[in-house]
Amino acid sequence: MQDLNSLHRTLMSSPGFEALGRACLMCLPGNVPPWQATGLRLAQGQHFSLFAEGRLGWSARNPGLHGGPRFHLWARVTPGGRAVNLAADSGTFIADVAGELELGIYMGLWADASGTLATSPDLYTRLQGELHCLAVAWQRPAAACLEVMCARSPHPALSAEWARLRSPVSPPAGWAYLTEAGQAEIFRESSACEHDAHHATCSREILLEAEDDQGIITHAADVPLGPDTRLCWRWSAECLPSALAEDRPQTHDYFSIATEFDNGRDLTWIWSSTLAPGTHFPCPVAAWSARETHFVVRRGMPRLGEWHEESRWVQADVATAMGTPPARIVRVWLICVATFQHGRARARFADIRLEGDGRTLRIL
Repeated sequence: MQDLNSLHRTLMSSPGFEALGRACLMCLPGNVPPWQATGLRLAQGQHFSLFAEGRLGWSARNPGLHGGPRFHLWARVTPGGRAVNLAADSGTFIADVAGELELGIYMGLWADASGTLATSPDLYTRLQGELHCLAVAWQRPAAACLEVMCARSPHPALSAEWARLRSPVSPPAGWAYLTEAGQAEIFRESSACEHDAHHATCSREILLEAEDDQGIITHAADVPLGPDTRLCWRWSAECLPSALAEDRPQTHDYFSIATEFDNGRDLTWIWSSTLAPGTHFPCPVAAWSARETHFVVRRGMPRLGEWHEESRWVQADVATAMGTPPARIVRVWLICVATFQHGRARARFADIRLEGDGRTLRIL
């Protein structure tokens, strides 16, 4: 907790900090279900920043399974506020309602946007360790306050958060992070241009870059699911996040594309390092097993820069892997998990579209 202690001392001793904000330093044991009060009361629209450190172990038998603040730490303003999460070891937010700031440990799934647990609090009993968080309620816009603090009393954590605010990593246009899984900074829009003697042709791409991180972005789609419904896309990969079979909880690191259906379930087509194409299995993470099914469409380590075009008959794959097909596709997802083995993933997606009944819905 040395860094947060030094940050706290820096704030408390900085000339004029009392005019800029109020701070609260807290310890959150991993085995205590959310939520915990900070004592900081916020007005609607007030900015607040969180600075955090620590590690929570998921298994006494496997010390390699663990997560830090950007996996576990969430916040909300109560009563009535939406739960928000850190995408790094610090983050800045705006209170959506007036009330008290609460901090919570995420483990399992949320039932709603306010952070009600959908899964059993018994999941917390196996968590070991604690997170430490310094919450700062700013009296003015956070960027202006951080700029002043960095000039008066420099500290690496303050500088890093000010830099994040000046250069935010936003999801691609038309996409949003899945509420239940939280915000991240691993997907961003890119483009590719081809030139000839007369003109240049540019196309949209989504670049995935993750290191010991995870996230799901979604795009709305309202398409009937029939026998002729196809999901088409192109992808290119630089590295896969796992070199081992992805069908076990300890090695469930992967990236994929998915369709979500009107029954709340989703089928996700993955690029596996070792599993044979056609292999399918329920998600090995207990909280997701009833909701998500995985279907392998490509195997093997990628060749840098090599693009692959895919096309899947969605209804047939659903019937094979999940049973009776639902009626409609409601969203398309892009998924990456690289937190179980703390590895790295890098890939690109392009030309995503849903085809069927003589129509094409272009997603990307």
